[in-house]
Amino acid sequence: MEMRCTPAVLSGKIRAISSKSHAHRVLICSALCNEPTKVYCNVLSKDISATIECLKSMGTEISVNGDEISVTPKEFNKKADIDCGESGSTLRFLLPLVSALGIDTTISGHGRLPERPLSPLKEEMEKKGVAFETGSKYPLHLTGTLKSGEYELAGNVSSQFISGLLFALPLLNGDSKIKLIPPVESKSYIDITVATLRDFGIGIEETENTYLVKGNQKYISPKEITIDGDWSNASFFLCAGAVSKEGITVTGLDVNSTQGDKKILDVLKRMGADVEIKGNEITVKKNKLMGTMVNGADIPDAVPVISVLGAMCEKGVTHIINASRLRLKESDRIATTESLLSKVGAAVSETDDGLVIWSENELIGGRVDGANDHRIVMSAAVISSLCALPLDIVGAEAVEKSYPHFFEDFNSLGGKADVINNGK
Repeated sequence: MEMRCTPAVLSGKIRAISSKSHAHRVLICSALCNEPTKVYCNVLSKDISATIECLKSMGTEISVNGDEISVTPKEFNKKADIDCGESGSTLRFLLPLVSALGIDTTISGHGRLPERPLSPLKEEMEKKGVAFETGSKYPLHLTGTLKSGEYELAGNVSSQFISGLLFALPLLNGDSKIKLIPPVESKSYIDITVATLRDFGIGIEETENTYLVKGNQKYISPKEITIDGDWSNASFFLCAGAVSKEGITVTGLDVNSTQGDKKILDVLKRMGADVEIKGNEITVKKNKLMGTMVNGADIPDAVPVISVLGAMCEKGVTHIINASRLRLKESDRIATTESLLSKVGAAVSETDDGLVIWSENELIGGRVDGANDHRIVMSAAVISSLCALPLDIVGAEAVEKSYPHFFEDFNSLGGKADVINNGK
């Protein structure tokens, strides 16, 4: 699908969608309880749906009625074929879990998912009794039962590996330890996992770069739980507010959330945007914007839209550093962000682990490729508001991965996004 975004000033108020990160974790924990849980989630993206379908294939009963997801645990199947779609979280969370449950599992994935690394998690699981019958070739076929003990992982490859083990290890008979080799990146995502486990009665002891996990723990349903507002996806409209005189307000965000992408507020303030917080409402308005230094290891999902904002600055240079892991996302996000910015006329340079974006750009519009990456498509929509001419986005349907009604919200704020080609 190709969307045409005609330049328009965005302003107004929208409600944050439910956090994809939190939803994955809550659904998995709910499936491991001994009684039902009602999960309140205001959006079902493709990634969340992938986790639901995988849990159903494993034996869990799940029904969706509007914003309410009913999760009823059942005895897990001895064999399961699960399709993770393009969801890295689904895959990496479930790899250790199906093995802890002793499920003979065949796992398929699509898009760039089969290209994304399984090491060092795969090797650690193999040391603990799990056989990857097809190696790293998809569909993966896992047999054997995961054993407790000591696991050692590099802390800068994927926080999802650590989260997957944290879901699985409490179910095993013995105690376990996860040792992380510094540097540890995206720790906030591990924090979300630990906090969610706590909500379901699972205790994790954390020391410096180490997680101690008691075995034989029981997941206890909280009966009902509401998914947090999503800071990652809210970042696109918060950044759009920074170039809007009237500003944009996003409701339903918790400033005390464990989500790392709430650091977008610090970035916006450093760039000079006017940021106002009233309870769970965040308003961002235009002010003089200056380039700044951004550590991409802290907020990787927000890097594309922060880079877009860097191109919208009035002066200064924005440096994105420590973001090399973005090359292994739905697209090589360093390369695809550079391509997006350069095609609309921004001055940008790619580095090994990030980007350099100069300010004072005359943005021209044109036609860009969404790279089958939801965050590139949404970033393109944001930058279109300051282009001189319309910006056509090829592959705009990629937003369905995390934010299915993104363009509806975009238009509700005064945007002018129209489908010009329904083909994919």
